[in-house]
Amino acid sequence: MLNTLKKILGLGPKVDFAALVKEGAIILDVRSPGEFKQGHITKSINTPLPELSKHFSKIKKDTTIITCCASGMRSASAKSILKSNGFTNVHNGGGWSSLQSKI
Repeated sequence: MLNTLKKILGLGPKVDFAALVKEGAIILDVRSPGEFKQGHITKSINTPLPELSKHFSKIKKDTTIITCCASGMRSASAKSILKSNGFTNVHNGGGWSSLQSKI
């Protein structure tokens, strides 16, 4: 059960987020536009979680995607939604501010 929880929260094996970004990964920030305005990672794309499915056609299925939000819960949901819709290389970056320090 603990491993499942870690996986959902993106706390599994270490991911080199800086390398992923260097290699062209996109960062999807799934917070609300208001939250995004208060601070975000440069070049991240604001796609609120409730609207995520509307943007599937704009992203290639094999694109490396890093999801982020305020705490990691919505980004975990976004990762799950993307994976269940055929996106193959998706990583939960957790909270945007902690992700920013990793890239």
